[in-house]
Amino acid sequence: MTATSLTRRALLGAAASAGMLAAAPGFAAAPLQGPARAAYRRFRLGDFEITTLFDGAVRLDGPHPIFGENQTPADVAALAEANLLPADRMAISFTVTLVNTGAGLILFDAGNGAGRRPDAGALLAALAQAGISPEQIDVVVITHMHPDHIGGLMENGAPAFPNARYVTGAKEFDFFSKTPPERLAALIASNVAPLAEKTTFLEPGGAVAPGVEALAAFGHTPGHMAYHVESAGRRLVIAADAANHYVVSLQRPDWHVRFDMDKEGAAATRKALFGMIAADRIPFIGYHMPNPAVGYVEPMGAGFRYAPESYQLSL
Repeated sequence: MTATSLTRRALLGAAASAGMLAAAPGFAAAPLQGPARAAYRRFRLGDFEITTLFDGAVRLDGPHPIFGENQTPADVAALAEANLLPADRMAISFTVTLVNTGAGLILFDAGNGAGRRPDAGALLAALAQAGISPEQIDVVVITHMHPDHIGGLMENGAPAFPNARYVTGAKEFDFFSKTPPERLAALIASNVAPLAEKTTFLEPGGAVAPGVEALAAFGHTPGHMAYHVESAGRRLVIAADAANHYVVSLQRPDWHVRFDMDKEGAAATRKALFGMIAADRIPFIGYHMPNPAVGYVEPMGAGFRYAPESYQLSL
């Protein structure tokens, strides 16, 4: 008897058994529950504790022309298909990072905010599942001032994190407070301006807290910054929006992205920042990487290959 016939016989037998179970009394069909993703992922980094918090995800047409804006649709589709991705649809996640230094809770960005877009704005619910209340947050770091990062700063006209102070880049605040793009002006006025008196403005190299240092990552926005986190010799980079797609932005860092305000500056940042992450073999968290948004990169041609974290940070 051949292996093929054994396999077919086993499959036919399993199918018959499944049919008998479905027909038996007491085996009523269970209702479908719908898609779900983990609300948070928590791990140790030296003496710090890191939690990534899922704010939601949106489904869009693409990757082209949002990603590879300066490339042909066929070339972008070919890259997607080579990586087992659809050529015409994509999902973009939003993941906020919480760093517990032992002395304070530092939240990096505030998500979309409740009700601002479909399928996103779940940060407060994710925090609750992780056992953290908004009142416990000591510092909110604003990596840059796009809506999906500042939409959750205010809820119902009041600060969502009432006991927090705020940190952002001096260059970022200067640009968006004085010359915001028209589409962002109202949100800056409602969500950022009221917090200015409680905000500290950093330059690259400045510290949010001991072990948490700002890195220049300009290009996506004029003052966009990433953050280097280090405790007890363990390192991590919070990359924010330096790369917004785990395949296109990393494998082809030179390809333009619609949402990058300075296309060439953002490309240079991707190559420099992820070149350092790859050379030092350290993990990073990307705001738009696939949930739970923690991974590594290694050199791959002119760019990088993304490898999701599995158990490295659990050992």
